[in-house]
Formats: sequence, C-alpha cells, structure tokens
Amino acid sequence: MNLASYPRRVYTPQFTPIEPLERLSRELGGPALYIKRDDLTGLTGGGNKTRKLEFLVADALAAGADTLVTVGAVQSNHCRLTVAAAVREGLKCRLILEERVPDSYARDASGNNFLMQLLGVEQVTVVPGGTDMAAALDAELAHLAEDGRLGYAIPGGGSNPLGALGYVACGLELMQQSFESRTAFDHIVVASGSGGTHAGLVAAMTGMRTGVQVTGISVRQPRERQEAHISDLAARTLGLLGHEESLPEGAVRVFDGYVGGGYSLPTERMISAVRRLARTEAILLDSVYTGKAMAGLIDLVGKGHFKEDERVLFLHTGGSPVLYHDRKLFA
Repeated sequence: MNLASYPRRVYTPQFTPIEPLERLSRELGGPALYIKRDDLTGLTGGGNKTRKLEFLVADALAAGADTLVTVGAVQSNHCRLTVAAAVREGLKCRLILEERVPDSYARDASGNNFLMQLLGVEQVTVVPGGTDMAAALDAELAHLAEDGRLGYAIPGGGSNPLGALGYVACGLELMQQSFESRTAFDHIVVASGSGGTHAGLVAAMTGMRTGVQVTGISVRQPRERQEAHISDLAARTLGLLGHEESLPEGAVRVFDGYVGGGYSLPTERMISAVRRLARTEAILLDSVYTGKAMAGLIDLVGKGHFKEDERVLFLHTGGSPVLYHDRKLFA
C-alpha cells in the first residue's frame, strides 16, 4: 500500500494514542477494551474528518482551487473541520447544511455551528432534508465559476475513495502501534455513517491481510443498505490503491440496532453511553456518532458477542463540540 504516491497535507504530525479502557472493561466484565483517540487529530476540535481532509485538500490545492465547498447535516463535524482546513491553507469555504430534522438550524447555535462562524466560513446555505446534495454542490461550484473562482467539491463526510485513504493510513498506523506495544487486536468497532472511515479501515485490514474484524455501528440507515454502501466504497478504495482482489466474505459487518429514530436523533442508550465513558474514563463522546457507537459496543459486550480473551479497539471519531449544543440531553 504505497500511500506516499498520493499528495497529502499533514494536519496531525503524530500518531493518535491508543489507550486501555481499564475501568470500563472491569465494569462490563467482558473482553479487554481499548480506544484509539482520533478525537485528538489536528485542526479545530479534532475528529476523523481531519485524516480524510489531508488527502482531499491536497487534491484541491493541486487543482488550483481557491474555495472548498462541502455538505453536511446541521452541527456537522465534517463541515467544522473543512472550514478549519480552508483557514489553514488560506482558502475560502462555503457550506451547504441539510436540515435532516426540520427547523434544527439556528445561526446563533453553539457547538459546531458556533465554531464554523468563529472560523470565518464565507457562506452557509441551509436546505431542507431530502435535498439532492450532489446537485446543490454542483450549483455552488457553478456560482463560483460565474465569479471567476474555482471551487473544489468535497462530498459529505469526505467519504469518497480519495478521502477514505485517510483511514487506510490510520489502519497502517494502528497496526504499527499494535506491533510496537505487542498488543494484538481482534476487533475494531467504529461508528458507520457516510462511510469513509469504516470503508478505509476495511480496505486497510483487507489489504494487509490482518484478520482483524472491523465492525460498524450504523448511525444512519438499516444494515443491508449500510453494508452495501461500505462494501462498494471499500472496494473502490482498494481499486484506487491498485488492489484487484475482491473483499473477503464477512469483511463488512454492520449492526443497526442503535440508530433509534434516525440520524442525530437522541436515544437513551446513547445518553447512557456518553455519561458512562465520561464517568469511568474521563473521555467525551458525542451524541450523533460515537455515543451511539459506544452504546452498540456496550450492548454487544453484554450479549457475549466478543470472547473474554479478545481485545477490542474502539475508534473514537471525535465530535465532542456538539455536546455543548446538546447539553440539555445530559442535564
């Protein structure tokens, strides 16, 4: 896997740490649990999108773009980090936010929306849930072109094969950490949404033939649709890297029992999981992605899904700024 052949901007100059979740492991009484702290990546507030943006922004710069344009939900971590990357590179940034929950956007909201404004986002366009976001991106690029500017479109979550290379790189990184610490992981558990993180890890584990099972906890759609989406994106990511073999049977695994009413809608299990990790390990999760993913992990441990002698790594994809917006959920 020769990732060095792809242009990359370095926003996180060091490996993110892997830490044992000793108190949580004792409380649950199952396998040994660990966490990879990708909430500590570079750019404003950190999170998994930073790794994807390293490759995507490098491509934008190579194309001569002066403006990054991307899409996301209200309170999007990806949008926050895309604005931060634009600031770092001296570019402008425009956002198109989808109100997946009606009337959920407020310009003066705290959390990620506050940070987008503080960072100096050039323009925020809010559209109703169900809008064709690809068409909205194209329209914004056309508006920029009319003004003699060159925009670069980044898909939601940075989740295309180029963006997924960020999590191929993360897979290489965590296997190096595994080797150096002599800690062999049996499972990786991650929130599965737009899919670049999940698919990138699947591509990495497949390409290196590690035998490590990657399990996604869906935060947006039913298992069958999410598994098909991740399988397609992982295969295209491997294709970008020149790997011709198909994904092995069972490489993509998704559990969808923790979504609740839908994307970003709170659940009691999520609230419990966020509180639990804060009070056992002093680590902040978020209410959209990692809270639901941790709720899934805790439930799977309780059901005996993992063997007691296994080691399970939870990938923390960040997102804690949204807690300030959702603080009433945890009062």
